[in-house]
Amino acid sequence: MGFYVLLVFIACGFYVQHRGQVQHAKLRRKFTDHANLLAPINCLFYLFSRIDNRPYIDPQQFPELAVLSKHWQSIRDEALALNAQAGIKASAELDDIGFNSFFKTGWKRYYLKWYGADLHSARQSCPQTLALLRTLPSVKGAMFAMLPPGAKLVRHRDPYAGSLRYHLGLDVPESNDCFIEVDGERYSWRNGEAVMFDETYIHHAQNASAQNRIVLFLDVERPLTWAPIRWLNRAFSSLVMAASATKNVEGDKVGLLNRLFAGIYKVRLLGKGIKAFNKPLYYLLQYALYAGLIYAVFF
Repeated sequence: MGFYVLLVFIACGFYVQHRGQVQHAKLRRKFTDHANLLAPINCLFYLFSRIDNRPYIDPQQFPELAVLSKHWQSIRDEALALNAQAGIKASAELDDIGFNSFFKTGWKRYYLKWYGADLHSARQSCPQTLALLRTLPSVKGAMFAMLPPGAKLVRHRDPYAGSLRYHLGLDVPESNDCFIEVDGERYSWRNGEAVMFDETYIHHAQNASAQNRIVLFLDVERPLTWAPIRWLNRAFSSLVMAASATKNVEGDKVGLLNRLFAGIYKVRLLGKGIKAFNKPLYYLLQYALYAGLIYAVFF
């Protein structure tokens, strides 16, 4: 039985890695991509998706979100007030497992809600934005996200296909020097304009302008055609995605995964040390670990 489950994982992982026009160039990168861990569940979401599986999605397919574009200036005002107080920032601690690697290249954020309740700090600082978000049950996660001048996000795919990504331009350069590219298709943000995309396609972003790029960043529940798959998606959101919640300031609730992240990262640092010392040894140990995990789980 375990062998057949492993075959399902391999088939789904192959599909995920070859989905779209842009793929990781190296076989090793495809094999170690963390999106493979969720490949079977993601394939169910793709199969039963109510919208077409394509890199960009027309925001008009989500008419309930139009209220955000209508009130983009009041949302922008709260974001700019936060930024003036240096509230949109990188975490100073190892407590943001989902986005920790982005901080190294300049990305910053301020959480509004994350797969559950609003953040306490956001209730105090962004009441108008939260009032709008509370009318939108399909919005599972929300934050202000900033790319300062010179910042970038390297090529990657997000591991979870149960949501779609929404950006609303709030204070952006409106220049082609500041862009996101999803599966090879480039988009430059505009103030008051929304863009939606499937974050499980390979994408990257860059701000080569002299101005900050601040957007309202949402995770919107993927519409699914079959009720049992919707229940599965919502259960996964409640159990796993909610565990990746983190804080803006002390007093905000931190999920279990982020409470464990500092310890997990020590293992990662050990791996980096081994890689710097002896790269062949690092890859030998890495693949041995994967092989051991596969044997333990499936056999």
